[in-house]
Amino acid sequence: MDEDFHHQPIYSLRQLMAYFLKLGYSGFGGPVALVGYMHRDLVEKRRWISEEDYKEGLVLAQLAPGPLAAQLSIYLGFVHYKVVGATLTGIAFILPSFLMVVCLGIAYKLFGGLPWMQAVFYGVGASVVGIIILGSYKLTIKSVSKLSWNSLRANWLLWILFLSALVVTALTQSEDLLLFIFAGFIYMFVKSPPRWMGSPNSTMSFFLFAGIGFWDYEPGTLSKLAEFFLKAGAFVFGSGLAIIPFLHSGVVNQYHWLTETQFVDAVAVAMITPGPVVITVGFIGYLIGGFPGATVSSLATFLPCYLFTIIPAPYFRKFAKNSSLKTFVEGITAAVVGALVGAVIVIASKSIRDIPTASIALGTLVTLTYIKKIKEPVIILTAAFIGILLKIIF
Repeated sequence: MDEDFHHQPIYSLRQLMAYFLKLGYSGFGGPVALVGYMHRDLVEKRRWISEEDYKEGLVLAQLAPGPLAAQLSIYLGFVHYKVVGATLTGIAFILPSFLMVVCLGIAYKLFGGLPWMQAVFYGVGASVVGIIILGSYKLTIKSVSKLSWNSLRANWLLWILFLSALVVTALTQSEDLLLFIFAGFIYMFVKSPPRWMGSPNSTMSFFLFAGIGFWDYEPGTLSKLAEFFLKAGAFVFGSGLAIIPFLHSGVVNQYHWLTETQFVDAVAVAMITPGPVVITVGFIGYLIGGFPGATVSSLATFLPCYLFTIIPAPYFRKFAKNSSLKTFVEGITAAVVGALVGAVIVIASKSIRDIPTASIALGTLVTLTYIKKIKEPVIILTAAFIGILLKIIF
């Protein structure tokens, strides 16, 4: 069956792993930017992954709980190389940022805080906003429609679903799975109603997928970490933005593992390191239980998203040609991208605080749009340097 859907790959598994390893250590900007990089590099430039496979992966990643970018990387590894590809690409993508946050955790324990990071994040946070604005714009044009009058008129319902998800996400600062599913059903019933709707005796089943303290930890802590972060990975839907409130309520309020300041620093670490934003769980785990805590927290968080991606993937692809299901997916995709743009608004509202940060964000956006040779890591480092300079001067 799979051969009917997918051509033979024009790349090796080693090449795909090398790509995700590089994205893991150089991909800044959080989930919106990361999924944009994957589309740009794997679909548009290298043509390793088809547009259809990418869209299916994006929707499945959003429907299943867990971090969006990590799930999409796992799915794209699955497309041609099945479970082995999914496993190795997922590890390659997550490993670099995990090692980085462990190193930062060591520094944090050694020096008792990250005062310099606030200055760095002042510039980096603003630059990240510029990166994700451009990434979300490209995703919108690709997934919903172009901004021409004819395209807007032909896809008016998709734009309504897009804007609805955008507004809800921006106002509630969270992403609602039921909203995505509802959007899918609306678009399916309007554009391509399934046959069973006309037959009252028919039934249909839907399976929606739905020293430095290196070894320092208290007995029993690892099991508590595993239990808590398994819940975080299994029940929180959407991007890294969505998991932060859940982590805060447990880590700070319920278990009192970290102080408010330590938690804010952990989020800052996630934002200034490349790779998935959810890798903040590695930093949090290190502060609580050293390297074993970092390892257990990361494995527990990413295990559910791995399973929720590879188990339904073959069935999701099998029914992807069904016209009703395709319109269902299109409706969900419009809402998903709308929610991602809503998340951009939330992030921007917290990162753009004054004229300097607004200028950094605008400068990043203009540079990426008109100067193609300058890559994101260079801009991020420049923004960090500017942030430090501004804090020193003012």
